[in-house]
Amino acid sequence: MGVNGEINVVSLIDVMMLLMIIFMITAPMMQGGVDISLPTAQVQPLEPKSGLVVTLDKDGRIFVDKTSLTFAEFEGSIKALSDKKGGGGVYLSADQRVPYGQVVRVVAAMKARGITEVGLVAEPEEKR
Repeated sequence: MGVNGEINVVSLIDVMMLLMIIFMITAPMMQGGVDISLPTAQVQPLEPKSGLVVTLDKDGRIFVDKTSLTFAEFEGSIKALSDKKGGGGVYLSADQRVPYGQVVRVVAAMKARGITEVGLVAEPEEKR
C-alpha cells in the first residue's frame, strides 16, 4: 500500500469560509463613531485632513472623537486636544435634531479658546 501524497484542502476551505462569514458580520460593527443623523445641504466633499472631530448627538451630549465629555470638560480641554491632534482644525458634526443654541454654544466655546478653523459637517443632498 502506497502513501497518499495529496493534501486534503476541504477542511481548510470550510474553516476559511467560516472565518470569512465571521469577518463579514463583524466588520460593519467595528466602524466606530457616534450615531447621529446629519443635516443635508448642497455641499461638496472636501479632501480629508487630520483634524479633531467634535460630535453633538441627538441628546445634546458632546463627544470629542469617540470620548463623551461634559460641557465644562469640553471647554477646559478643547484647545489642548486640538493642539495635540495637530491643529488641523475642528470638524463639528451635530445631529439635525440638536437645538441651534447648543451648536452655537459649542462653536462659541471653541472660538473663545482660539480655535478659528471650525468646519460644519453635513450630508450632501441627493440629486433629484
